Amino acid sequence: MLSPNHPLRLLIPRRFTLIQKLTILTGTVVVLFMTLFAWVNINNLQKLLVNNTIRDLDNLAATIIRMTHHQMLLDNRPLVYQMINEVANRPGIDRIRMINREGIIVHSTAAGEIGKTLDHKAVRCTNCHKPGITLTHPQLEERGRFFNLPDGRQVMGLARSVRNETSCSTAACHAHTETEKVLGVVDIIVSLDLLQADLTSYRNRIILLTVLLIILLGASLTFFTLHLVNRPVNELLRHTARLAQGQLDCVMPPTSNDELGELMRAFQLMTNNLRQARSDLEEWGRTLEEKVKERSEELQRMQMQLVHTEKLASLGELVAGIAHEINNPLSGILIFSSLVAKDKRLDPALLKDLETISSEAQRCAGIVKGLLEFAKDYQPRMSTCDINQILIDSLRLVECQSVFQNVAILRQLNSNLPQIMADQNQLKQVFINIFINAGQAMQGQKRGELQIITRQENTTDGGVLITISDSGCGVPEDQLGKLFDPFFTTKGTGGTGLGLSVSYGIIQAHGGTIKAESDIGMGMTFTIWLPGCSDPAEADTGSKLLA
Repeated sequence: MLSPNHPLRLLIPRRFTLIQKLTILTGTVVVLFMTLFAWVNINNLQKLLVNNTIRDLDNLAATIIRMTHHQMLLDNRPLVYQMINEVANRPGIDRIRMINREGIIVHSTAAGEIGKTLDHKAVRCTNCHKPGITLTHPQLEERGRFFNLPDGRQVMGLARSVRNETSCSTAACHAHTETEKVLGVVDIIVSLDLLQADLTSYRNRIILLTVLLIILLGASLTFFTLHLVNRPVNELLRHTARLAQGQLDCVMPPTSNDELGELMRAFQLMTNNLRQARSDLEEWGRTLEEKVKERSEELQRMQMQLVHTEKLASLGELVAGIAHEINNPLSGILIFSSLVAKDKRLDPALLKDLETISSEAQRCAGIVKGLLEFAKDYQPRMSTCDINQILIDSLRLVECQSVFQNVAILRQLNSNLPQIMADQNQLKQVFINIFINAGQAMQGQKRGELQIITRQENTTDGGVLITISDSGCGVPEDQLGKLFDPFFTTKGTGGTGLGLSVSYGIIQAHGGTIKAESDIGMGMTFTIWLPGCSDPAEADTGSKLLA
C-alpha cells in the first residue's frame, strides 16, 4: 500500500479504502436484511401468541360451559358461580363473566359489574349482535378482541356462546324454550401483561441474536475480504508503485487462481515486457552511435558510387567525341607510315624510327579503342546462363598465358546456384580483365594463387556472389577508391586505366555490384553480386528477346 507521503498518494484525493467500502456496503445490506428478518419474525410471533391465547381462552370457556352444564340443569347457580370464581383465580385471568342473551351480566368475578347491561352496539359486541340478527356464533378469530379497561390496562377478551341444547329446554326449570338457539355467553378477559412480557423477552433475544449474527457476518466478511480481495489488491498497488518508480525487476507471484490471480499474472507479464522493452531501448541507445556511423558510411559509399557513376557517364560522352576525332588522323598516320616503310627509297637507317612511329600509333589506336568501349552504352543482350560456366570459359581463355605460369587456380564453384539473366560475352570481358590483372599482379612470385568462389546470396533479393582473390602485391588503401576511375592505373605506362572502368559499367548495366578490397602484400579481392533469375517466365521472356 502507498505510504502517506508517497508522490502518487498526494495526487489521489482522500477516499475510502476498498475494504472500508466493502465493509460498509455489506454491513448495511446485512443490517437491513437482518432487521427485516427480525421484524417479520417478531410480528409472526406476536400473531402466533395471540392466536394461541385465543385458542386457550376458547378451550377454557368451553371447559367452563361443560363443567357447569350439570349444575345449570339443576339450577344450582351458587355452585356454578363458585366454580367460575375458582377458575378465575388462574394467573393472567382478569375476570370471567356470564352474560345472558339480553346483554345483562348475571355473574362476574368483578362483583361491581353484576347486573349491568352491555350495549349491543358497542364495537366489541357487534361480532355477535349483527344488524338484523338477534344473536350469532361467529368464528374463533372474530371472537377475540382487544380493549382498555377504565383503569387504562390493556386486556383481551373472548366470548363463547352457550348453546341451547336439548337437555336445557327439557330441564326441570324450563327457563328456556326450544326456539332459542343461544342462551348467553361466557366472556373471559385476560391481562396482556404476560403476553407482552413474553413478547418483549423474545424480541430482546431476537435483537441480541441479530446483533450477534451481524457482528459474526461482518467479521467473517471482513476477514475473507481482507484475505481474498484486499491482500491481492494491496499487492497490485505496491507493484504498481514500484513500476511507477522504475523498478522493473520486481516480481509479483499470484496469490490465487481466480480473476485477481489472473490480473496479477497479467501485471507480471506486463512488467516483464516493460523490462525487456527498456533493455532493448538501452541496448539500442548503446549501439545507436555505431549504427549511425555504419549508416553514414553506407550513405557515403552510396554517394561515392553515385558520383562515380555520374562521372563515368559525363566522361563517357566526352571520351566518345575525342576518340572519334583522334581516330581519323591516327588512321592516316598508320597508313602512311606503312606505305613509307615499304618504299624502297627509304633510308634503311630510318626504318627503325618508322617502326617506332607505327608501333606507337598502334598503341594509340588501342587506347582509342578502349576509349570507345568505355564510352559505349552498356545495354547487355540478356539470356539465361550459368555463372559457373561463364567463369570456366573465361579461365580457359587466359590460363594458358605466361602470366599464369606459376599461378595455382583454386575453384570453389557451388553447383546449386540459380540461373541469372546476363550477357555472357560482356561478363566474360569482365572476368578476363580481372583474371589478367590478377596474373600480372602475381608476376615474379614463385607460387601465386588465384581463388574463385561462387555461392548463393542468403538475402530476400537472392542472387549469386562471385569472389575472385589473388595473392599479388595489392593496392594501397588511398588508391583503392580510385580503382574504377577511368585512366587510373597502377601499372605505370603499361596500362590504359580503362579495363576496370569498363567492367564497372558492365556490372552496373546487369543490375549488380562490384567491390574491391586489398591489403598491401596480401593481394586483391573482387566481390561481384549479380541478381538471380528465379522466375521461369522471366527466363522464357529473356530467351524470346534474345531470339
